[in-house]
Amino acid sequence: MKVLLDVDTGVDDAAALLYMLFKPQYDIVGIGTVCGNVEARLAAENTLKVLDLADAPDIPVAAGAEKPVCGTWAGRVREIHGDNGLGNTELPPTGRSPAEEEIEDFYMRLADKYSGELTLVTLGPLTNAARTLKKYPEFARKIRRMVMMGGTVAMRGNVSPMGEANVTGDPEACDQVFLSGMDITAVGLDVTMKVRLKREHMEWLNRHRSARAAKAVNFLNRALEYYWYGNQMQNYCIDDCPLHDPLAAMYAGTTGILRTETRRARVECDGTYTRGMIVTDLREHPIPGGDIHFAVEADADRAIREFLSAFWEE
Repeated sequence: MKVLLDVDTGVDDAAALLYMLFKPQYDIVGIGTVCGNVEARLAAENTLKVLDLADAPDIPVAAGAEKPVCGTWAGRVREIHGDNGLGNTELPPTGRSPAEEEIEDFYMRLADKYSGELTLVTLGPLTNAARTLKKYPEFARKIRRMVMMGGTVAMRGNVSPMGEANVTGDPEACDQVFLSGMDITAVGLDVTMKVRLKREHMEWLNRHRSARAAKAVNFLNRALEYYWYGNQMQNYCIDDCPLHDPLAAMYAGTTGILRTETRRARVECDGTYTRGMIVTDLREHPIPGGDIHFAVEADADRAIREFLSAFWEE
């Protein structure tokens, strides 16, 4: 499966990327970065370092939007991802360099090259996708399908009463993408909050990791210490954390871990308490919008085993 990956590389983005790099069904042909957990330039640097960590091939990485479609970027999410986005874990400098190409041109070039084959997997705000669709409306027809980590339908928000971080980071972008006609599945808080990576899972993995994944697992151990603490402070988690970005990555290439429902949807772009809320309409005559597949149930045990399987010895 050919993948165009869009990230704002924090701790869980890094975990998702490592999972995909160690699983043979994913062929990542390009990675774009966006401001979210960190600024796009730092996300690109983090991504290149994670590629080094996995001894990955030379996958092109392009830095994208440094501000949302409307308004300004809120800044680094230090309380969850640390000062550097990687849980304050320092990785060696990379010899790789980001591509010197505008993100819209980078995405469209790959969409043309792999027309009808690409799965767009987004793990941050949808600014890059919205910008690409504005410049190249035909981008929507070139993408086979899109899997996004973001939003919530019935679950509470995590940055506002009804808002999930990636959607609330750029609601206008998400609304524009919903209206694009792409085949979109949203993997949001309804399922990611129920799939918990526990300290005991990592302790088990430390005993059973493959030699190939040793550097990656060592990094995850260090980065997750900060991430677990941040989730303890924010969500009252005790030695565990939601598996946000990795769950979306897993769904893109694995069957049977999530159940979805299709709903007409828009994104609320105003409101003091509701900006970033995904509004779905189940009436017989719904509002104009996109018909989006929303993940509503998860097989949590299977999802955890699937994630760990990328790193364990065979």
